[in-house]
Amino acid sequence: MIVEYHRPQTLAEALELLQRPQPPTRPLGGGTAFDFKGDQPVAVVDVQSLGLDAIERQGNLLQVGATVTLQTLLEFPELPLALGDAICHQATYNLRHQATVGGSLVSANGRSPFGVVMLALDAQLTLMPGERTLSYGDFLALRDEFLAGHLITRIQFNPQVELAYQAVARTPADLPIVCAALARWQSGRIRLALGGWGKTPTLVLDGQGHEGLRLAAESAFSAAADEWASAEYRSKIAGVLAKRCWEQIAAKAKEG
Repeated sequence: MIVEYHRPQTLAEALELLQRPQPPTRPLGGGTAFDFKGDQPVAVVDVQSLGLDAIERQGNLLQVGATVTLQTLLEFPELPLALGDAICHQATYNLRHQATVGGSLVSANGRSPFGVVMLALDAQLTLMPGERTLSYGDFLALRDEFLAGHLITRIQFNPQVELAYQAVARTPADLPIVCAALARWQSGRIRLALGGWGKTPTLVLDGQGHEGLRLAAESAFSAAADEWASAEYRSKIAGVLAKRCWEQIAAKAKEG
């Protein structure tokens, strides 16, 4: 139950509120999702007035403010097409105008296409206080710990990384039963992430070379059963989508 609402005008004010021991206090962005579990009273800090809504290019990296909406990010000219596809799969047009990049990553479960692609891209999050930077994968592993008393201020990733996204869903409007995102750097580094099941997106592979990509995807979802699909089905489809992602990236490399 929300017992307090605050809309600070400075980052210092916001951090002071978030670090209070009581009541538990959490940031609020677009308001489409609120990541707080339990029945106890909670306070919210609206972060929309903190100036965290800019997108900037710094060298090879894209710096995205935490309160940038998904629609604003989607419309950015240099955005990889595959990331745009995942954003469209993540939320409808109206929700994309409200949902923020930071909030979408914080609340992402295993069925989040946006979370899957950002995990594949090895997106880096900056948390305050302390301006600490950590990978999205590390954040997901200890999400509750990092959320307490902290605020994500920006997200950065390399938009020039080769990227492919594939998904299977019951209808085009549904979240995926299985989705896969594959990123490849010029150095040959490859990261494969899967979604459609579980509490968080799943990092399957981070290394050199694509050999064994399909087998790794199948193995990662070998126990991925729930009310939406059997583990056998998900495992098979995960392998197929991983293969398609690689073929898509390889085809683009030949064209280039």
